[in-house]
Amino acid sequence: MQDATDDDLLARAKAWLAEDPDPDTRAELARLIDAEDHAQLTARFSGTLQFGTAGLRGELGAGPLRMNRSVVIRAAAGLAAYLKKQGHTNGLVVIGYDARHKSEDFAPDPAAVRTGAGPRAPVPPPPPPPPVPAFAIPPPGAVAGVEVTASHNPPRDNGYKVYLGDGSQIVPPADAEIAAEIDAVRTLHDVPRPATGWRTLTDDVLDAYLTRTDAVLAEHSPRTARTVYTAMHGVGKDTLLAAFERAGFPQPVLVAEQADPDPDFPTVAFPNPEEPGAMDLAFATARATTPAPDLVIANDPDADRLAVAVPDPTAAAGWRMLRGDEVGALLAAHLVTRGARGTFAESIVSSSLLGRIAAQAGVPHVETLTGFKWIARVEDIRYGYEEALGYCVDPEGVRDKDGITAALLITELASALKSEGRTLLDLLDDIAVEHGLHATDQLSVRVEDLSLIAAAMHRLREQPPTALAGLPVTRAEDLTRGTDTLPPTDGLRYTLEGARVIVRPSGTEPKLKCYLEVVVPVAAHADLPSARTKATDLLTALKQDLSTAAGI
Repeated sequence: MQDATDDDLLARAKAWLAEDPDPDTRAELARLIDAEDHAQLTARFSGTLQFGTAGLRGELGAGPLRMNRSVVIRAAAGLAAYLKKQGHTNGLVVIGYDARHKSEDFAPDPAAVRTGAGPRAPVPPPPPPPPVPAFAIPPPGAVAGVEVTASHNPPRDNGYKVYLGDGSQIVPPADAEIAAEIDAVRTLHDVPRPATGWRTLTDDVLDAYLTRTDAVLAEHSPRTARTVYTAMHGVGKDTLLAAFERAGFPQPVLVAEQADPDPDFPTVAFPNPEEPGAMDLAFATARATTPAPDLVIANDPDADRLAVAVPDPTAAAGWRMLRGDEVGALLAAHLVTRGARGTFAESIVSSSLLGRIAAQAGVPHVETLTGFKWIARVEDIRYGYEEALGYCVDPEGVRDKDGITAALLITELASALKSEGRTLLDLLDDIAVEHGLHATDQLSVRVEDLSLIAAAMHRLREQPPTALAGLPVTRAEDLTRGTDTLPPTDGLRYTLEGARVIVRPSGTEPKLKCYLEVVVPVAAHADLPSARTKATDLLTALKQDLSTAAGI
């Protein structure tokens, strides 16, 4: 006999089924109901997806704990209600989407909801990378934007990212206020959704974005660096190729197996350039390319992130991936050389090296919480980056991370160095001698059971380490209380003598992430090998000791 909980679960599932507009998820849910599969129904109906990093993200499937058309419609209705309360009854909402499973199906729903509420809702033609719709939000006077994307998550995921009218992602309290409006949607029958009425953005938007990319580069700068490029099965290829052609760079050599959109991401375990093996095909293409390329560059599937690799005969593949912090420092140094003014911004989990570069250049430097929803809101921002391969090099054009314009700027820098007979690695050496070797690494633990992350955070709070890697902890901060410059967040920060550790749960994936940095003084270029050995040893010890302290 079923208990009351089972009866309630089935009732909720049947009510959801009755208004589900998608035949695929209707069929999936009907099978689960007919089979009385309470484990799977509980996994879908024991709560709702919550707003995380600028919106919703989750596994595709039926029910309120999955990404599907019903969830997207409710989210769009909540956004419309929020905008109305903010006085934006008639404002434009720009809607974009990537090439993931169901993205093309999801995109018309927020357009229909916004049109049903009265205002306009343009959708771009199939599908440009998210930096293009993000660029399109402020110029026409839009009050918000929506991106249907899950960035570099696994193939089974999708998401719904929200921007406000300044082109930056939502932050508190807007996210909570939108969530409350979503919760207030009782039934989809209460949400007007006309079948037509919105419009498709023309190629003029893409043309305007590409015109704007010209502003990223210095006039008459060298444009000679040769690149190999992978779109990682995403939507970046056509836009990046067009931008490189306009700029006058040599045409990038494509990684053919990953050039075109494919929502199954068949050549990678995770469509993220940072993941082991994700760049193997790109390196193989580079080794087979003549003349030899100067750089390998990669976007993630929605092209808002950029990975960079350089030739390195000591690396197993003949190529070495630069860390996000290394690329962040290179771009900052390049902008300083070009005389950039304004605030340089980064998240707290990124390298402290940016602060030293900014201080020497006499430009303001700001640290924010993790995510570009915070970085992009820094007043008078000129440049912002985050160690997870995100770079904002033209905030007046795109107030978010943009892997297209960042690719242009790093290739310009490589070209300038090439004209001097130097490389990006040579410049990194110079930066290390000038500011100290800032070496970073990450201890990242993916879990199936999210309670393991909570347990690790609890253990570190109850029994904070007093030393790591033989270095005394000089300051331990629980960031849930906030600081003088940061709002509260679920994180821990440990300051050590010559090192720093930050521990936080990921906002987009089931991971506990620990960010490590050591700083080793370097007197001269000849001292770099020993400094690197010392830094590597310290980072290894930090990982081991932190893993023990957290119980992971």
